Amino acid sequence: MSNQNIEAVEAYIYSLKEKDLSKAPLADDVFFVDPIVGEIKGVEGVRQFLSNFLPAINDVRIHKHFTDGDYVATRWEVDATFGLIPIFEQFKIVDGKITEAIAYLDPRPITGG
Repeated sequence: MSNQNIEAVEAYIYSLKEKDLSKAPLADDVFFVDPIVGEIKGVEGVRQFLSNFLPAINDVRIHKHFTDGDYVATRWEVDATFGLIPIFEQFKIVDGKITEAIAYLDPRPITGG
């Protein structure tokens, strides 16, 4: 386990709270998946998608990290204007950069479904 990998994940999550995605260590070719947008490839697309949610985020809380080599799985939550959203997310980190982020969450509070 590398503390650098956990640090990269925490920098990403806290960049959402701070509303500053430039602090998220995303690789240029990052692969991002979540139930709202589906799949995105590339840092600019991921930043554009996430920036739409920044105004709604009040706080984030990290509950637990699970690590295995280049992978970190994190149980965390977002406290947002549309409610508390529990998230389980799998990250792959290479050379301190997130190359893959796959989020598992219930999108209904966000989408109104």
